[in-house]
Amino acid sequence: MTNKYSIGVDLGGTNLRVAAYVGGDGFLETISLPTRLSAGRDQVVRDMCEAVTALMRRDYGDRKLAGVTVGSPGPLELPLGILRNPPNLPGWDGFNLKEAITSTLGREIILENDANLAALAEQQLGAGNSHRISDLCVITLGTGVGNGLILGGKIWDGTNGMAGEAGHMVVRDTEDLLCACGGSGCLEQYASATGVMRMAHERLGEAAPSSAHDLALLARSGNEQARGIFDTVGEALAIALTALVNTLNLPLYLLGGGVCEAWDLFSPEMFQQLRRRSYVYRLTRPLVLDPVRLEAQKTYILKAQLGSAAGLLGACALGLKYQLSSANPVEEKFGD
Repeated sequence: MTNKYSIGVDLGGTNLRVAAYVGGDGFLETISLPTRLSAGRDQVVRDMCEAVTALMRRDYGDRKLAGVTVGSPGPLELPLGILRNPPNLPGWDGFNLKEAITSTLGREIILENDANLAALAEQQLGAGNSHRISDLCVITLGTGVGNGLILGGKIWDGTNGMAGEAGHMVVRDTEDLLCACGGSGCLEQYASATGVMRMAHERLGEAAPSSAHDLALLARSGNEQARGIFDTVGEALAIALTALVNTLNLPLYLLGGGVCEAWDLFSPEMFQQLRRRSYVYRLTRPLVLDPVRLEAQKTYILKAQLGSAAGLLGACALGLKYQLSSANPVEEKFGD
């Protein structure tokens, strides 16, 4: 048994989750709080640091704290740790989140994009581990659309931390629907839970259900308008995946997040459109879409395995890797 533990933080626009971790796919202890965005970003940082400090003061036997990792929505400029116009954290543009946390907490941390941490967890503990894949792409379909890349078992941050923003890939040629990022026609507008519910209200009016889950139930009952919404989700994902598959040629693309509860509704259209649009996928698509063992040199698009815990698990796993101190900050994001 390891004599170290880590603390991971998953900062979301709705919920703030903090966990102590020693390895594997479970936690020693978790603290869940609402993200009090209305109280201001400094209060959110205080809430986070108080929860981290509470876990640091717990008695976990002879285990020593290896590191603290915080996952945040992006875009996130790294290694500085400055948020740049984050669509799901309004009012946080230009906020140096890393500096705010380290000064409040009194120790160095690792700060990383939350979707990258979810991808790291899937590579180390989820589908990547199951299939022994070190290169993969994860798309998370939640309140927004996140995207993480793992290449050679390492998080791919890009030049300044902003790689993996496929949620803001343009999938519709329209100027009518503006995205929070400042663009229009983004994947996030058609494949996130928020986008799904927007389409439900547009197409169903007062008959629209109150959640994406209920919309899926309506679609499964045979409602054609509801089914059409999920066809739109599938088409939008296919357009984005076409660009990713044609450009990256990775063996594994994983879709996670709450919208994936409707996999049976959107995936048929997604695969049909992908076969039509992506010549790389046509050349490399597997005969069996979800096999027990993946064939070499094929392109697989599967459901992620770790569910809503992926981002928090990734933060904990990265923190466990390193012994951090304020005098010797670690910025590398190795997966192995």
